[in-house]
Amino acid sequence: MLPHEEVEALRNEVAVLRDQLRKKEELINELVSQVDKFKSVLQMYDGFPGQNDQQLKPRKNRLLGISAEPESSLTYEELLQTKFTNYKKTDSSRKIIKNAILDNDFMKNLEEFQISEITDCMYPVEYAQNLFIIKEGDIGSAVTKAGRFLSKMGPQKMFGELAILYNCTRTATVKALTDCKLWAIERQCFRTIMMRSGLLKQKEYIDFLKSVPSFKKLPNELLFKIVNVLDEVTYKKGDCIIRQGEKGDTFYIINNGTVNVTIKHDGTALTTTDQNMNITSITPFPSLTTLSSSSSSTSSTSEKFIRTLTRGEFFGERALQGEEVRSASIFAQSDLVTCLVIDRELKIKDSIKILPNVTLGVGGFGRVELVTLRENKSISFALKIMKKAQIVETRQQQHILNEKRIMLESNCNFIVKLYKTFKDNKYLYMLMEACLGGELWTILRDKGQFDEKTARFYASCAIEAFEYLHSRNIIYRDLKPENMLLDPFGYAKLTDFGFAKQLLPPGRKTWTFCGTPPFCGSDPMRTYNMILKGIDSIDFPRNISREAIDLIKKLCRDNPSERLGYQKRGIDDIRNHDWLKSFDFEKLKSRQLNPPFVPIIKSACDATNFDAYPPNRDPDPPDDFTGWDEEF
Repeated sequence: MLPHEEVEALRNEVAVLRDQLRKKEELINELVSQVDKFKSVLQMYDGFPGQNDQQLKPRKNRLLGISAEPESSLTYEELLQTKFTNYKKTDSSRKIIKNAILDNDFMKNLEEFQISEITDCMYPVEYAQNLFIIKEGDIGSAVTKAGRFLSKMGPQKMFGELAILYNCTRTATVKALTDCKLWAIERQCFRTIMMRSGLLKQKEYIDFLKSVPSFKKLPNELLFKIVNVLDEVTYKKGDCIIRQGEKGDTFYIINNGTVNVTIKHDGTALTTTDQNMNITSITPFPSLTTLSSSSSSTSSTSEKFIRTLTRGEFFGERALQGEEVRSASIFAQSDLVTCLVIDRELKIKDSIKILPNVTLGVGGFGRVELVTLRENKSISFALKIMKKAQIVETRQQQHILNEKRIMLESNCNFIVKLYKTFKDNKYLYMLMEACLGGELWTILRDKGQFDEKTARFYASCAIEAFEYLHSRNIIYRDLKPENMLLDPFGYAKLTDFGFAKQLLPPGRKTWTFCGTPPFCGSDPMRTYNMILKGIDSIDFPRNISREAIDLIKKLCRDNPSERLGYQKRGIDDIRNHDWLKSFDFEKLKSRQLNPPFVPIIKSACDATNFDAYPPNRDPDPPDDFTGWDEEF
């Protein structure tokens, strides 16, 4: 018999091991769930050229488009009167449905009233053990593929959500492992709910704006434009909505609740000029010149109360005029304050003009167009226009949000600048630096190959961009010649951050499966087997130097810890490699080197260094009201 202490110790050890096992199982389930999503995303690339063709083809072929069936032709009044059958549910069932929606990437950003109406309309269906719930090839969408087991789902999980977006074919099969009871909703019902809720919200905002004196005389066309860019933001009592002295680019209209206006001053009395200046941001409210100087004088650290604003009043319109510094602070006074907000991007969007037939690129979610300022055609930008519904359909919301955040925060001469982002019901917009020298890939294609001096210059541009990103714990994950653009001086800049991700805390790993399918070749299994054999099994062409081959092999080691740049000296080990050690990185950073190619750019509207693309004849995508892009 073991002593009592040893038995207790073993029991504790078993308990610890069980807890570790439970956590491992949870991690495995989470990873399997992620794999399901990525396999669903990869399905859309099955028709890519090069994926099933023996001969390599240019990557400029466009993706096959998909379209939902036409939206309902019902009028607004008819939509409001449309009735769907409500199915009785217990509180437990309603909770299960709500949890499943909130756990789903596509549905989790729906408004509470939308979730409630969807829950009301879901109807029960039952399947006996071993029956197929959905089958590969049927109309819809799913979670397993080609008979291979990918995951097992239990209560509070949702599948087939893509089927409510468009009339797609099932890419997989779901089979009942036990007798099942499910809740389902038809696509037409879901879309009608979304359309109706969107129109109701639009009418609510229009009616509200028409009740505000400063807006009621505006034409309906302009009111609709304003409503389409309004966001609703809620604040709790005591929250600071804007703070005096900070820069801002948002205009606020109070929809519900009350707020207090305060001014922090240096202890001297507020002059009439000061008072008028501070109140400009909330006109047409009464002037503050009636305030007595005695009531305005206080200590240097105090907040001077000015007045209370209520429903229908607004503040912060200086932000729309370009005067970004806040002249007063606004605090939520009631328990709950709801504001309708407009960002300055509304004016930016109206101030740019898309040039006809000047497309700089075509991607998975839309196009990149060359645009100029309406008032100054000597200034141009690249405008990336992405279809919101397609982003949701392929579950790439987080990648897009990552791209926006990382590019906005980046300030590096070797990374394309993102100036502003804005959105409407159908599209997301990214206003970026226009690098009119074209893609590095285009030059490589036309030249056939680069000599090592040329390759060294462009590789060094990429190294500078990567050093900047890695110092901020950002991984890029999509390096290729197509994603390097030449500026007017011939220097290369990194663009397209759709797969970029910031890893926090530092040292954290990521498991996302991503890349460019056309690079996988005609036989994925052959490519996979070559990867397993390792970089040392590759036969390099004879015109590549020994130093270059050595650098490539050291960067492509199977074990990440063995790769050049991973060790203590980091990227300096790459710079000091024999192939790069003679290159002057300091002159590169100060732009004192002569690039291998200097593009010919005749004007700010000259896109001749880019390939020609056919005109965009795609139909307008459906509206997206899921709200996932709230921060865009």
